[in-house]
Amino acid sequence: MEVKIRLLSKEAKVPKYQTECSAGFDLSSVEDIEIDSGEVILVSTGLAFELPNGFELQLRPRSGLALKHGITLLNSPATIDSDYRGEIKVILINHGKESFKISVGDRIAQGVISKVEKADFQKVSLLSESDRGDSGFGSTGKR
Repeated sequence: MEVKIRLLSKEAKVPKYQTECSAGFDLSSVEDIEIDSGEVILVSTGLAFELPNGFELQLRPRSGLALKHGITLLNSPATIDSDYRGEIKVILINHGKESFKISVGDRIAQGVISKVEKADFQKVSLLSESDRGDSGFGSTGKR
């Protein structure tokens, strides 16, 4: 699949898959910024995408940043719709105990392009029965 990408700053990097079997590609920062413990920041990638209709770009945390530093995406996975043409920015939160420095070129998130299915919602007065019924919030596996 071909995805058009626009570099919006000289620091922007065309994303790439790190291995042949990688599902996600890395997104990098185009700014030097520090995120204090407990702080939420918006980090620029300097990239804009043109996704084919019927696809979305999901933004997800990088596992190494989460494990080693407590840095993750606040809205994970974030959804970027195929009709959005603006800059991709990443909402990061620092759950760690110390501030964390992000430098230009640091990988801050990963992107996954996924097919989107559209639903045809049908209003009904009753839903079919199931073994689970309306049990939720921790109810599975307790039967």
